[in-house]
Amino acid sequence: MPISPSSSAQAARESVAQRLRELRAEAGITGSELAALCGWTHSKSSRVENARTPPSPADIRAWCRACGAEDQAADIIAQSHNAGSQYVDWRRKVRVGLKQLQHSYVPLFKATSVFRVYSGTLVPGLLQTEGYITALMSSITGFREIPNDVPEAVAARLERSRIVHEPGHRFVLLVEESALRHQIGDTDAMAAQLGYLLTAGALPSVSLGVIPAATPSRSIWPMETFHMYDDTLVSLELLSARVTVTQPSEIALYMKAFEELRAMAVYGAAARELIVRAIDALN
Repeated sequence: MPISPSSSAQAARESVAQRLRELRAEAGITGSELAALCGWTHSKSSRVENARTPPSPADIRAWCRACGAEDQAADIIAQSHNAGSQYVDWRRKVRVGLKQLQHSYVPLFKATSVFRVYSGTLVPGLLQTEGYITALMSSITGFREIPNDVPEAVAARLERSRIVHEPGHRFVLLVEESALRHQIGDTDAMAAQLGYLLTAGALPSVSLGVIPAATPSRSIWPMETFHMYDDTLVSLELLSARVTVTQPSEIALYMKAFEELRAMAVYGAAARELIVRAIDALN
């Protein structure tokens, strides 16, 4: 049985409440004592702890201050902010076509100065060509059994990707060499895609790194695809859902991983050589 949006949101709120309850317990104070320190009634503390009343950012900051855990306030505020929206993206993905999903990213793209993308399985979406996108979206549509609006979705993604040519944005893109060998679409589509990478990697706003399959003693393992938008949001693409991360401590963890992955990548002529090898392997 699928999880309803309301039960998913309630579970997220309960997670926030549990974290606040644990902070109070670790501080060794009662609900009444916390209420006095925060300047509100004991009943409010109880409602927050039992997930009956969602706390405001000011409530969370006051709670953390009373518990001597002010350094955790930002993470909990971010967790609380997302509590009611975690299921919405999933429902939109599976119940409507892919065109709307492409358009939904446009405001975020426009507001982002630095894009950091790591992909272990596919060519990064910002550099995908029409044939590659068509094959990929056709597979997604069939697998998820969602309305088929592939031509419109492809056009929307290509339009969205024009941002790489707009001033005011920088793109740091990392791809595992193995992703260059996963054939999406027919040979012609794949050759066109790899050929475009040779051109796109030379764009002034784009830094394209390829992590060689033969990298010795990797400092960090291949992982799920993730997108970083400035230093405020991370998006992970899993099979069952798109997961959004906004908690500062978790964003810092992804930034650390990204920098380690970036240090293993090759660029310029060395990256182009790996792409050319992938093209040659198609023949």
